[in-house]
Amino acid sequence: MGIIKLKNIRTFSYHGCLIEEGKIGSDYTVDLKIKASLQKSAQTDHLLDTVDYVHLNKIVEEEMAIRSHLLEHVAKRINIRVLAEIESVEKTTVWVSKINPPIGGDVETVTIKMTEKRK
Repeated sequence: MGIIKLKNIRTFSYHGCLIEEGKIGSDYTVDLKIKASLQKSAQTDHLLDTVDYVHLNKIVEEEMAIRSHLLEHVAKRINIRVLAEIESVEKTTVWVSKINPPIGGDVETVTIKMTEKRK
């Protein structure tokens, strides 16, 4: 087994419960970590034998572009889609962070973390 991690994927998205958040948007960062067998690709040096991180990044960007009220909802969609589209992934963990959230205080980020395993 091995791990691939995409760190600090930056997006501008429209998540949140407030009407204003859906209109003006906000900055987000996403970290994605997947667990998969990397032994074959380590030997063959072929992209088709590994998990393509371009594909992982595309999933994150596409799911972050779909408005959700809760960060948990978008994180769940990212995890489910990774498992659905990439058979070799056994486990996926995603961190979704809203930068400078509108919560009435000086808070740099709010982050949620969710994990899904292949059944």
